[in-house]
Amino acid sequence: MSHNVLITGGSGYLGGTLLARMGAANLPPYGKLYASVRTPEQADGVQLYGAQPLFFNLKNESEVRAAVIENEITVVYYLIDAIHSDPQVFFIKALAEVKKTVGLEVHFLHTTGAKIFSSHAGAPTDRPLLDTDPQLFDIQKSQRTKLGPIQEAIETNCRVVEQAENHGVRSYIFTPCIVYGKSESFGEPISMLRQLVAIVRAAKALKRVYRVDSNQPQWPVCHIVDNTTMYIELLRKILAGENPSHGKNGYYLASPGSVAWDDMYTAVAAALAKRSVIGDELVVSADEQILERMGAAIGYPKEFVPLQLGGKCTFTARRAIEELGWRPFYPPEHILEAIDAEVELILPHLKG
Repeated sequence: MSHNVLITGGSGYLGGTLLARMGAANLPPYGKLYASVRTPEQADGVQLYGAQPLFFNLKNESEVRAAVIENEITVVYYLIDAIHSDPQVFFIKALAEVKKTVGLEVHFLHTTGAKIFSSHAGAPTDRPLLDTDPQLFDIQKSQRTKLGPIQEAIETNCRVVEQAENHGVRSYIFTPCIVYGKSESFGEPISMLRQLVAIVRAAKALKRVYRVDSNQPQWPVCHIVDNTTMYIELLRKILAGENPSHGKNGYYLASPGSVAWDDMYTAVAAALAKRSVIGDELVVSADEQILERMGAAIGYPKEFVPLQLGGKCTFTARRAIEELGWRPFYPPEHILEAIDAEVELILPHLKG
């Protein structure tokens, strides 16, 4: 029997581009490709890419179990929620049941985020934090932060690894970072949750770009095409039965390298000033009052503003390069060239 694959979040920024590119990826043979959907419009969209739509409630354990077991799904790519963990555990338990009946190894990929490996999350930032670090699971287990959603997301990463190990399921913690570029999704072309959108939204409201850190920190970046290619190359290894690293050694960061926030702020300011959205290109440090106003602009409390558009992350990609043969097309500094086009994409989606 060959693998049946389920993609969740197939109408989203990341998942839609993944579905759009899978057909031309020359993957090893597999059975059926499924995509979870919520609406008839999404069902029509995923079928354009050769995926069979499945309507079920991902927060309902019995519905998840039925979808996975009845369709003999053996690979799940989970791309929709980095914070909460119950749906992931539902999938893991169902995959374990399928494993007993079909005799194949079963696989669960959880999409997290670089924030969970950053200063915001209590991760080490005094050195490169390699995704191949054999102690990375233990590091995550020890991380503590006062930011409630981030602490929950840390615990979700760990719970996925532990529950998968307990049930004989191979798990992968896939980490996007600052992802840029236009999605090829039928549903979500830019993703309003990205850090670049937050920078533009705050600057548009306050008529200036503000920095939120004082020590010129850097953050990993990745073009959406390269992020998608890593998803595909990991799936290629899974389908070929080549035993890619998993479980406590299954962390994968999608990034060719890091860029300073100040350089990104400067590029955004230039793009906005050119369009007369702000008065000039000057980037200024935010004080407490400005942070309050920025929070109001992006819809978060003041304490969460640095989380949305700043911080230090030394998480460094090694595993996909060494084990999957992943070769990113775009270098990290490409984002600085692309930000003008990013701003052009983002502005029409901002209200007011």
